[in-house]
Amino acid sequence: MDDDAGQRSLLDTFLRSQGFETTVVESGERALETLRDGNIAMMVSDVRMPGLTGLETLRRARQINATLPVLLVTAYADIREAVGAMRDGAVNYLAKPIDLDELLASVQQATGISKSTPLRYDEDRQLPAYVVAKSPLMQAVFRDVSLVAPSDTRVLITGESGVGKEVLADVIHAWSTRSAGPLVKVNCAAIPESLLESELFGHERGSFTGAHAQRIGRFEEANDGTIFLDEIAEMTQQLQAKLLRVTQDGRFQRVGSNREIRTNARILAASNHNLDEEVKNNRFREDLFYRLNVVELNVPPLRERREDILPLAAMFIAEFAKGRARFSETVTACLEGYSWPGNVRELRNAMERAVLLSHSELILPEHLPARVREAAGRPGAAASANVGQLEEVEREAILQALRKHNFNRTETAKALGISRRALLYKLQHFQKLGYETRPPAAGNPS
Repeated sequence: MDDDAGQRSLLDTFLRSQGFETTVVESGERALETLRDGNIAMMVSDVRMPGLTGLETLRRARQINATLPVLLVTAYADIREAVGAMRDGAVNYLAKPIDLDELLASVQQATGISKSTPLRYDEDRQLPAYVVAKSPLMQAVFRDVSLVAPSDTRVLITGESGVGKEVLADVIHAWSTRSAGPLVKVNCAAIPESLLESELFGHERGSFTGAHAQRIGRFEEANDGTIFLDEIAEMTQQLQAKLLRVTQDGRFQRVGSNREIRTNARILAASNHNLDEEVKNNRFREDLFYRLNVVELNVPPLRERREDILPLAAMFIAEFAKGRARFSETVTACLEGYSWPGNVRELRNAMERAVLLSHSELILPEHLPARVREAAGRPGAAASANVGQLEEVEREAILQALRKHNFNRTETAKALGISRRALLYKLQHFQKLGYETRPPAAGNPS
C-alpha cells in the first residue's frame, strides 16, 4: 500500500521477482477492502499518505485480521512514529530508501519462509561491452540494478564526480521495460538557471524574449521512456518545486502556457553532493528528496574498486588506439598505485593523453601525467601492499563502528559520513570475505 506509484512499482516488481504473489493498492481505503475480500498473508504499508494514513490503516486492519503481519515503510523523519506503531502490532519498519535485502528478510520472516533463502537476481542480464565491473563492489551495484531496473520506480544515483553515474543510468534504462523508448539526459549544472525550466518543460512562442517558436521540453521527449537528471542538486528551489509536481502526478506546464501536459517518463536523478546534508542546510527540498530517493544506488570511487582500474584502462586504450597499443609493466604499476581522485573520468583522460603522446604501440610511463608517475614512483609490489593496508584499516574502522552502533546500519553510515547504500555494498563485500556483519542474534538492522 502506497500512494506513490513509483514505490508501488518497486515493491510489486521486486517481490514478484522473489516468488511472491502481490496485490498493490494506492490508499488505506482500498487496502481495507482488499483485506476483507482476499486471502492476504502480509501487508507492506507506507506511513504518510493522504486520506487514511498507514498507522490508521494498520489499526483498522487489526480489526479485520488481528494476527496480520504488517511491515511499515517510512522516511527517516517518521521513524519515531513508526516505532510507536509497534504497539499497534506492526511487525517491523524499514527506512526509505528501501534496502531490498532487508525488505526480503522481513517479508520472509513474517510469512514463515526461511530467512536464509538468498536474494534472487536476474543472472541472464549481460552488461554492455562499455561497462567494467570486475570488483565486488561494482558487481553488487549491478546486482541491485538488475532488481530495480524492471520497475518504474525513481532512482537516485550518488557518488563522486567522474565515477560513472551516467553509465549506471544507461544500464537501468537498457534493462527496463522502457528500453524501446527514449533515454533523455539533462545536465542541470551545464544549463544556465534562466534556461533550465524551458529545457525541462518547454515553452510557448512569445513566452519570453527570444522565444520565437514553440519548444518541446525534455519531459515531453522522454514520455514512455526515461529522463536522467544529472547534478540535480544544482537546481534552484523554485525549479525544485515544479519538479516535485512532476514526480507526484506526472503533470507540468510549458513556460507561458496554462495547459497541463502529462508525462509518464521514469525519473533517474544523480548527484555528487550529499543530499541529506543539502536538505539539512535548506538547499534542497526535503519532500523532493524523498520523492526522488525511492531507491539509492551508490557508485563507489575508483580507489575503492581497484580491480576495475586495469580493465578500464585497457578498454580506453583499445578505444583510442583502435586496439593497437599495450602497457609496459611499469605503466601497469603506475596505474595501480595512483589513487585516481578524478575517478573513471580522470583515467579515461589519462589514457587518451597516453595514446596521443605515444609514437609506438607500447605505452610507457613518460606518456602518463606526471601526478600518476610521481604517486607510483615506488615499486608496484610496495604500492599494492600499501593499498592492502589501507583497505584493512578501512574495514576494521567500519566493523568497529558497526559494533559500536549495535549493528544499526543507518546510524553507522551517519557516524562514518558515508551514504547508507555505500555502507551496505561494503558490508556485502565483507560478508563474502567471511567477516560478521550482523548481530549475533540475527536481528533486523534498521
